[in-house]
Amino acid sequence: MSNRSHAYLLPHLIEQAADASPDADALRFRDGALTYSELYGRACALANGLLEDGMQPGDRVGILLRKGLESAVALYGVMLAGGVYVPLDPFAPAARIEFVLRDCGIQRLVAGEQTIGTLLTLAETGLELQTVFGVPDEGVLPYRVVPWSTVEPLARTAPVIATTEQDLCYILYTSGSTGSPKGIMHTHRSALSWAEVAASAYELGPNDVVSNYAPLHFDLSTLDYFAGARAGATTTIIPEEVTRFPASLAAFLADERLTVFYTVPMALIHLAQPELLAGRDLDRLRLVLFGGEPMPIKHLRRIMQIIPTARFVNVYGPTETNGDTHYPVEAVPS
Repeated sequence: MSNRSHAYLLPHLIEQAADASPDADALRFRDGALTYSELYGRACALANGLLEDGMQPGDRVGILLRKGLESAVALYGVMLAGGVYVPLDPFAPAARIEFVLRDCGIQRLVAGEQTIGTLLTLAETGLELQTVFGVPDEGVLPYRVVPWSTVEPLARTAPVIATTEQDLCYILYTSGSTGSPKGIMHTHRSALSWAEVAASAYELGPNDVVSNYAPLHFDLSTLDYFAGARAGATTTIIPEEVTRFPASLAAFLADERLTVFYTVPMALIHLAQPELLAGRDLDRLRLVLFGGEPMPIKHLRRIMQIIPTARFVNVYGPTETNGDTHYPVEAVPS
């Protein structure tokens, strides 16, 4: 690691945080955690593994993972190798995943054991992949497999790659609701500018605990992973099953001592049931960001009354742009 004073690539965020606070938690998920030093080291190891596999700067690498600590390792590892990460929805139909893989010309994936069934379905379509990282080498896939146990011992220093701030760092695909899904390309400069503005506007700091509600293939997640890292904050990943059950989500907000909750209005509508948050300690929750769909005024009024100590901000930013408009809700008309 180096004491880099100026960040111009997204991975510099975790490099700087690892230099400044190596033992601070970067990520939490269920009973596990990664410090900034561990996150940076594991991402460097993956980057070196990708390069050993023949990956070239600018190559697209798919990430087919359920929510977890490995998601951040994967995205930063791909970028440290000079690649472009493409997050894939592990719950999407195989045909949708195949479309994105072919559209981007992806030859390498970082996947998980839970997605092996999807990988087998993709293989049956004749999809050609060179290597799948992160799954057990059990001989069931017709691709080269590199498990995490092979990646972990690799060098935990960043490879020297001639990446510039104008190079691509990730591609997000639209839903395809108006036609075929479209890949939206984002550069390091664009994403880094968003992280810096968000960290400043929302006054994020090392003592903040920021929620990761959205999966990696939704643009909401860029605030959690990037602005959180820019501030040296802790990002706590909300398990998929917790997001589906309002009572579980209510308990999570209190148990994790969240200070920043970034979510969609539907989650707030469910949480606005008075009994769900009654008696829970939410004193540390200072900021609630919500966007992605309209928020009915009556539900907004109710949740603001339930959590009077938090500041509520309505945000909007389409996948096509790295950034958003926002409106701090000072008071809701009665």
